[in-house]
Amino acid sequence: MFESLSRVLLNSPKKVLLWTLLVVLLAGGAAGGLQKRLTMGGYESTGTESFKAAAELGETFKQGEPNLLLLVKDERGVDDPAVAAAGAALTEKIAGEAEISNVVSYWTSGKAPALRAKSGNQALVLGRVNGDFDEVIARIKEIDKEYTGKVEGLEVKTGGSAMMWLENTTQSNEDSAKADSMVFPLVLLVLVIIFGSVIAALLPLAVAMSAMLLSMGVLFGVTMFSETSSMVMSTTTFLGLGLGIDYSLLFVTRYREELRRGKEINEAIRATMHTAGRTVLFSALTVAVAFLGLFALPFTMLRSLAFGCIATALLAAGSTIVLVPALLKWIGPRIDKWKIIKRKENPAKDGGGFWHTTSTAVMKRPVLVTVLVLAFVVLLGLPAANMNVRLPDESVLPADAKSAQVAAQLKADFDSREQQPLQIVAVGSGDPKSKTAEIGSYAEQLSALPGVTRVDALTGSYTGGKLVTGPTEANGRFAAADSTFLSLIPAVDPYGDKGDELVQDVRGAKAPFDVKVGGPAAVSVDTFDQLEDTLPVAALILFVGMFVLLFLLTGSVLLPIKAMLLTGLSLSATFGALVFIFQDGHLKGLVGDFIVTGAITWTVPVMLFTIAFALSMDYEVFMLSRIKEEYDRTGDNELAVASGLERVGKVVTYAALLLSLVFVVLVTSGISYMKAIGLGLTLAIVMDATIIRGALLPATMKLMGRANWWAPGPLRKLHQRFGLHEGEEPPANGANAAAPLASNTR
Repeated sequence: MFESLSRVLLNSPKKVLLWTLLVVLLAGGAAGGLQKRLTMGGYESTGTESFKAAAELGETFKQGEPNLLLLVKDERGVDDPAVAAAGAALTEKIAGEAEISNVVSYWTSGKAPALRAKSGNQALVLGRVNGDFDEVIARIKEIDKEYTGKVEGLEVKTGGSAMMWLENTTQSNEDSAKADSMVFPLVLLVLVIIFGSVIAALLPLAVAMSAMLLSMGVLFGVTMFSETSSMVMSTTTFLGLGLGIDYSLLFVTRYREELRRGKEINEAIRATMHTAGRTVLFSALTVAVAFLGLFALPFTMLRSLAFGCIATALLAAGSTIVLVPALLKWIGPRIDKWKIIKRKENPAKDGGGFWHTTSTAVMKRPVLVTVLVLAFVVLLGLPAANMNVRLPDESVLPADAKSAQVAAQLKADFDSREQQPLQIVAVGSGDPKSKTAEIGSYAEQLSALPGVTRVDALTGSYTGGKLVTGPTEANGRFAAADSTFLSLIPAVDPYGDKGDELVQDVRGAKAPFDVKVGGPAAVSVDTFDQLEDTLPVAALILFVGMFVLLFLLTGSVLLPIKAMLLTGLSLSATFGALVFIFQDGHLKGLVGDFIVTGAITWTVPVMLFTIAFALSMDYEVFMLSRIKEEYDRTGDNELAVASGLERVGKVVTYAALLLSLVFVVLVTSGISYMKAIGLGLTLAIVMDATIIRGALLPATMKLMGRANWWAPGPLRKLHQRFGLHEGEEPPANGANAAAPLASNTR
């Protein structure tokens, strides 16, 4: 394959570049309409009890969880006659808005104490914005403009989950634009320093841009057939940039190495295609396999991430092995035009370089290095044992965000969580008017559970196991033709341990009819139950797939296992750092201010593990492929490690530096989980490329000796037939095969 592709690229570089440009422009044109086709939702699994409860509540009762909250303040006090009249007018006004339902306030609910602040100068208006996720976001944006500030003479702030997601997505878009404007100039500057030439530095960026646009074009097609999360946009952008730079950096570095060995341009490109080109393609496959496991997780956001990242990895590799050799051929010696930095390099020698010297020193004391590195990594990883995860709420936003401010006021000045009820839905339970005794008894039972403020039902309101308010006209909303539901107001954080316990208690309570429990706390429980059930499947797909690919690369059954263990060590240290900083609240000055909740948003460890594991395996392929090439050439394990790392170690270092720049800009985000992902990926990349691959890899390779390359006889035969065999291939038709490549066409 590489021989035929080399022939086409070297004989017709201009045609290849023009056709590639056309395809990229077409994909870019489609990508321009991608954002409008993406959903900002996808974080909740369908098929769960809480999802079904919400669906039945909407279909049968035209009700739903309150996602709109107005915090109303007046220094005269909310019971002042003038304030009460204005509050009632405000309630009536917002209740008349399109797509707004279930509006209730302190002034229209008989002055319910739960809707009045302890200070007496604040009260709540609750309601629901109807529609799917994207429709809710669009509508709350309009509501916020009209109902923030002075309304009916009262001071009003907009909050609730709808407002939280609006601010979340708005902040994310602003942060992504800011990160893009920062990362490209930084990356270009570092590439110029690495290559010493402006022209050479532009090659990786050209590949990265092509990979990003092609990936977005593919994703545009995917949106025609399935729901796709907006999260994939930023992920594709940063991963495409990172992998495009990594792959082209490896390719150009190997090409320059071949030139320094005295080869002509055509020979150097061809040799690079058969070595670095294969490594790039194989590396992309390992990255793709790392994301395959996400398809086992029943969340649209994660499945979109998987598809986007797989497409990005494969297209980055394809762009590299098509664009880079064609550009190198077309540019020719002009690749060093505008050379700024000159270096003396001779990588053809087996010694003298930093990586050769370092790995040789490590292999002289492998036990000491292994013990020290393991002790350091384990020490960093200890806090990870206490990691807590939770669903995102207003606490992920900057403290000055409107919904975060409202949430802080609710926590400080209100006794209940009216906006976060549990809904207990009984569809098909029979005529509720004939079951008032059973409903009342069930409501009494639920209201006596720990962590419950109040239970509202068709038969009235209950607190502490007793009826405290009889039924009114408003209680009619709890009944339908043959169905009923109850609303349970919690007194605990729905996303904390107490919220989980409350859901288990409610679901464990004896009910007079079949019920489904929904609401924020139930969504939290169901989300983590789903993760607990499906993560082992995802992990199995990941580890089996990675083992098979690394075996095909190395022919060893031990090296793949060791590679994954080393990556696991690196990630444990990264998770430990994240717990120390974001969960426990240390070093806030390092990453910028954020709200400490004692937990980490659940998507962070899942995304971080998958992306960091993929990039770690990317570097592992870079290193092992070159070490294997040297081992096949020399048969000397120690020399192969030192020589292989000398030739590719610098590439991995540069790639890690560039990828770190790509991801570290996310730390500037105003959203805490984006900060965590940015810092986590940066730490994982730096640690993996330095002490893990630079110290622990050569140390363990030395300790294992020839056992590194061991495999049972049948597997050795399998590898000989299907495995990746690195190194240059001879021309297909002998010496004459190179004849058509001798042209210097540009």
